[in-house]
Amino acid sequence: MRDVKAQVRTSLAARTVGKTEYLVDGRYGWAAACEGAFGPGAHPVPICHEWNTIAHLSHYEGDPEARPFTRGELQMFFDYADEQVERAASSGRKGALAAYRDATVYKVLYGWGLRRTECSKLDAVDFGRNPQAMRFGAFGTLNVRFGKAKRGQPPRRRNVASVMGWAVEAVQDYAVNIRPRFGFPGQSALFVTERGGRLQPTEINARFAAYRDALGLPKVLTPHSLRHSYVTHLTEDGVDRRFIQVQVGHESDSSTAVYTHVSDDFMNTALGRALGPALDGDGEAR
Repeated sequence: MRDVKAQVRTSLAARTVGKTEYLVDGRYGWAAACEGAFGPGAHPVPICHEWNTIAHLSHYEGDPEARPFTRGELQMFFDYADEQVERAASSGRKGALAAYRDATVYKVLYGWGLRRTECSKLDAVDFGRNPQAMRFGAFGTLNVRFGKAKRGQPPRRRNVASVMGWAVEAVQDYAVNIRPRFGFPGQSALFVTERGGRLQPTEINARFAAYRDALGLPKVLTPHSLRHSYVTHLTEDGVDRRFIQVQVGHESDSSTAVYTHVSDDFMNTALGRALGPALDGDGEAR
């Protein structure tokens, strides 16, 4: 009896840190053990339910298997996407415009840290000037009008400052020289299909998977990995964490932290900077 009571106390203590499942699950036998020790009806029951707890207003985005591209993988992916444009154009076959569009899509996903749906719903007018970055011209800032919404609320808007000059050049070239060649002047979407519709997230996924698999890259990489890469690489480059958080539309730093998977080189460099003041030139403690 004393042993049973001790076990029950231990189990109830575990309850305080949220591990209650095995206390009330009949497969574990705790309810029967408690009734045997304390009498009929004396067993633990859950006290927290959907109707008496605060609901999570935003979904958790941190897939534990997700990871960003390494810089080498990212360059390989972008190079391959550009090569498909050249191959289609040189062979004279249909699809060169679509290949160019998709190569630009992936650069925008990375260059502004976007989700697929956010990118799909961009209109041509969503880019604008940033007085603090006049060198980017009409592409200094991006108005994301369909950011991820909280449950029961409308999409959240945010302005994302352009920070990567090469990405600005890529989308500017597409918007000025390629998009008009699709031939649908009445279509407001930035990324247009060959039939005049708006490019959908499923189409972004399909081309991405084809390129990834052709390169033999890990299947764990998805279009969302480009957003992870944006956060990780800016962190490695020393960009202020709060700035990155606002750029990607996270309300809390903990969400941004989920996206950050810095490289070993970055960690070693950061460690060296941290230890520097405490060590002399020979690496000996002062």
